Amino acid sequence: MDALPCSHRLMHSSRPIVSDSKASDTLLTSSNLLLRGSSIGASCFVSMGSKLSKSPSGFPNKAMRTGGSRRRPVSNVYDPRRAAESVIQEEAPQLLEIGPTLEVSPGKAFPLGATEAEIGINFSLFSQHASAVTLCLAIPQRGNSGKMEAGMVQLTLNPKINKTRNGLPRQGVLYGYRIDGPQGWEQGHRYDNKDVLLDPYAKLVEGRRYFGDVTHKMTKFLGKYDFASLPFDWGNDYEKPNIPEKDLVIYEMNIRAFTSDESSGLHPDIRGSYLGVVEKIPHLLELGINAVELLPVFEFDELEFQRRPNPRDHMINTWGYSTMNFFAPMSRYASAGGGPEAASLEFKQMVKALHAAGIEVILDVVYNHTNEADDLYPYATSFRGIDNKVYYMLDPNGQLLNFSGCVGDDPYAGASGSAPTAILPLFYGIEVGLGTRTPRVIEYHVDGFRFDLASVLCRGIDGSPLDSPPIIKAIAKDRVLSRCKLIAEPWDCDGLYLVGRFPNWDRWAEWNGRYRDDIRKFIKVGDLGMKGIFATRVSGSSDLYKVNKRKPCHNINFVIAHDGFTLNDLVSYNFKHNEANGEGGNDGSNDNFSWNCGHEGETTDSTIKALRARQMKNFHVALMTSQGTPMMLMGDEYGHTRYGNNNSYGHDTAINNFQWGQNDVTWHEDNWDNHESKFLAFTLHDHNLGEDIYLAFNAHDYIVKLALPAPPSQRRWSRVVDTNLESPHDFVPEGVLGIGSSYNMAPFSSILLLAKQ
Repeated sequence: MDALPCSHRLMHSSRPIVSDSKASDTLLTSSNLLLRGSSIGASCFVSMGSKLSKSPSGFPNKAMRTGGSRRRPVSNVYDPRRAAESVIQEEAPQLLEIGPTLEVSPGKAFPLGATEAEIGINFSLFSQHASAVTLCLAIPQRGNSGKMEAGMVQLTLNPKINKTRNGLPRQGVLYGYRIDGPQGWEQGHRYDNKDVLLDPYAKLVEGRRYFGDVTHKMTKFLGKYDFASLPFDWGNDYEKPNIPEKDLVIYEMNIRAFTSDESSGLHPDIRGSYLGVVEKIPHLLELGINAVELLPVFEFDELEFQRRPNPRDHMINTWGYSTMNFFAPMSRYASAGGGPEAASLEFKQMVKALHAAGIEVILDVVYNHTNEADDLYPYATSFRGIDNKVYYMLDPNGQLLNFSGCVGDDPYAGASGSAPTAILPLFYGIEVGLGTRTPRVIEYHVDGFRFDLASVLCRGIDGSPLDSPPIIKAIAKDRVLSRCKLIAEPWDCDGLYLVGRFPNWDRWAEWNGRYRDDIRKFIKVGDLGMKGIFATRVSGSSDLYKVNKRKPCHNINFVIAHDGFTLNDLVSYNFKHNEANGEGGNDGSNDNFSWNCGHEGETTDSTIKALRARQMKNFHVALMTSQGTPMMLMGDEYGHTRYGNNNSYGHDTAINNFQWGQNDVTWHEDNWDNHESKFLAFTLHDHNLGEDIYLAFNAHDYIVKLALPAPPSQRRWSRVVDTNLESPHDFVPEGVLGIGSSYNMAPFSSILLLAKQ
């Protein structure tokens, strides 16, 4: 990677053009400063690396101080009752005027994006083929974030003088770029200087404030910065869990879907937010998981299907696999419509709280396609209008290639040599996605990444597979990234299936798709010839991973993931039922290796329901006892159903949302305020089969006589566990019947009763 962005000129070749040579190459010649009759913002016509300065006090001048309140650091957010108190109610900046006189001087090429320099704000953008760049700036009023373009003012700067002084505050400024360049569609260019484009390196993104708000579905997304807020307080006693890979138990989950349902019992302001996850940490601890793998949490446009009439225009992208920006946390996951600054803060609060509970955070990152659609229905929001030939893979005719199977094509991240600069933006993006910034300081403290359709990153500039893809190697060798959990989804949608063969440098782990398929085939109805393969899978898939220094922990075992059937649907449907997606049932996999246990879909037949319950347990037992790293899906702990939809990405409904009512708990306690009480009992209700579980813990030094609750209809309590009894009577898996309406519970003991027929 010998070519770097230039602070004075656009990139026209693999080498930077210096500021005093061939000025005509850039078409940046004007030095006029213009105001367009607006007082709410300013913009400048610049090359790469403009810098806008502040006064020594930190503000342009006293008259321009913002009216927003200063955020305070949070020392500890694990306590759920304190989490709501930490929600930031941030005041939007007041309307600021930027005067007509701006002092200008050269900026710096690195770091990319908007950064605070010693004497100002530095803006840097990478493009190899553009001929002109306009930096657009605006300072919004409260509630007006979606209507910025009309309020923007454009100022033109001389390309040799790329810094302005005395004009910008240190926070609350929105910015974007207008970019012009060659118009050769057949050469792969997609420039349109009418579009205001989002900075690929923006650390904050401002758009609509509330998830799925269709009244603002055409909102413009712009970059934003905040250099005035206090640094986040991670706490003096803060430590990352640093769990060895061999000990991980992963829970794949979606931030919004986890708590957005009313059954979560959370205040509406924090449902579906980062803080909502904090509130539900006790549930994660009860499951026994020690890592969450979060579906995409970088900025994406959930209303992308609703820009034009189409068969999917009723859907909302709730999974998030359509990235708009690889740097900024999803702003609509902030509580109470708090916006990008609150999202950044609350994401850190969530990570801190999870770490305090001993739970690591792994991010699902999508570097194989973006939100910008295809050439049939193009939607340039950022990459495509900045430099389509750099950010995307093209065929010899300049047309977009697609190995992701999505309407949104593939960012280029493969070959070196002819276009080495193409790797740089993506690699830098991955680093900042981790939370590193120059000089590699950890920002968000996440513990690892799962790379969606990672085989796309193993292709060259022409789409051909590479034996040693440079981006994959660079990540494995990087001194920061190599210490993180690195997980590949080792396939793409054009047949590059690399399970057990993913280029790994003994560092990368893989989603084991072979494990998923083979475990399903054996357990569903005992497919013939599967016994030996099943044994290989549960014993660590040595046929795939006993190579070089690879270990069983490099094998991520899973039966269920976000795409495909849920565990309940795996034992309830023989066929996918995706009619609600609007694609005529043509989407989603046809190879589910499922068995409906004798009836397709919902049933009241108790025999079939009992068989399905046993099958779900069989799958889970196999998963948790197999050698390797297990991963389960959110909702499978209670048998979540999507009613046979195996591709439910576009439903912001109960189809995807965690149903907390399916996990009902009755606490048998009316003495919560008695600090001397050392007894606790509760019932976990099974609304599906009626197999309720009663648990009690007695930490007193005397016997407690229990008045047991009534079991479900036509059920009796059976004793499964009583730790007071001698082995083997202390644990009887099939249960001991004859438990009446009361139970004498010994000192320092616990019991588990199961409702059985």
